[in-house]
Amino acid sequence: MNSMERMVKCLHHEEADRVPVYPILGGCVRHLVGASYKEWSTNADVCAEGFIKARELTGCDCIVTLIDLSVECTAWGQELEFEEKNAAHPNYKNQVIKTEEDYEKIQKVDYRTCERMMMHIDVCKKLVEDSKGEYPVIAFVFGPLGTLSMLRNQEQMYMDCIEEPEMVKEAAARINETLMEYAEALLDTGIQGIMIDTLFASGSIMRKEMWDDLEGELVEKFAQRVKAKNGLFMIHNCGDKIYFDVQIQRMHPDAISFLYPPADCKDFAECKEKYGKQTTLIGCVQPTSVTYASDEEFEAECKKNMEIMAAGGGYVLATGCEYPSDTPLDRAVKMRELAETFGAYGK
Repeated sequence: MNSMERMVKCLHHEEADRVPVYPILGGCVRHLVGASYKEWSTNADVCAEGFIKARELTGCDCIVTLIDLSVECTAWGQELEFEEKNAAHPNYKNQVIKTEEDYEKIQKVDYRTCERMMMHIDVCKKLVEDSKGEYPVIAFVFGPLGTLSMLRNQEQMYMDCIEEPEMVKEAAARINETLMEYAEALLDTGIQGIMIDTLFASGSIMRKEMWDDLEGELVEKFAQRVKAKNGLFMIHNCGDKIYFDVQIQRMHPDAISFLYPPADCKDFAECKEKYGKQTTLIGCVQPTSVTYASDEEFEAECKKNMEIMAAGGGYVLATGCEYPSDTPLDRAVKMRELAETFGAYGK
């Protein structure tokens, strides 16, 4: 059974030959091609080669194109800073939205004028060509509210959400119009789906009602556009107390990638029982365990996740957030090996 067949069965909540594996491999793959963070995250050939080599080395069952969270914001002119060992991020001393009045600057733009968005589209084309239909490729997109937060100091934006919510919602809606067209272009490359990062949809950042008011309708429209093109629609949120209930109600995702139990579940077992038939669960190995846990501790954590969530399919063993960017891929390989033994179905 190849990775595509394995993932399809999993997403249909059927048991395949084994649990699929997807460590969230991002900037760590640059080491496989000897590239700097900047080169890997701005050059489509180098970026795609890194993802491909990582899959060949680890045997993971899909590629999700997490490059960094600053791809989308550059469409609105956000200046970035590139560091040697960290992902690109906005120049926090020169963000596009400096005052409340600047929200009006944020209008719908043509994604084709954004160099980084077009680079991401090229990466997807190259990955689809390499995959030959044997493994799925999922494009990672930062959601509208998250993209807006890259243009405005996050602390200030949170205050804006409280004091001027309509101003924030209107700007996020205009961003969403661009993101939906961008997602359609990504799907036109032949990838299988989109994974949207709904950063703010967790109790660690804002109340459920506030998030739903600010972004719920926008991501619902986003999901509908993806599904209208027959794309898989997935969510990533590594925040504490993620809101599964309202996000499922809004987006009906094929899968949710997460790190901590949802807000209305005391643990992963309750999450599996409550949501395991509504969506595929992806997670929930701690990235810190990848770097710091002993071999025995890491193996035990992976096994525990599979023991709790693998039964009946609908579960992918994964890190709950990005694999540490300067950590060797040995533990990603180990995850696949554990899935082949402990995570084999029908034993």
